[in-house]
Amino acid sequence: MYLPRTLYEAVPYAYLLAGVGMCVGSYYASGTVSDVAFATGAIGIVAGFVLILRRRSYRRDAENYDRHSLDD
Repeated sequence: MYLPRTLYEAVPYAYLLAGVGMCVGSYYASGTVSDVAFATGAIGIVAGFVLILRRRSYRRDAENYDRHSLDD
């Protein structure tokens, strides 16, 4: 499945925003709901940062890669 470029670029930031929202929301919740919301938020924040860093690394490596085939 392909996403439009603007949506594709926004996904990691959406994960970060949702994760921060869940962590803040866990402050106002109580009991098990608070724990689950905080854990989900932490996972969202980590996932957002992982996506940002992996995309940055891939793009940096792609700049250094020679795209011409060996037969050319």
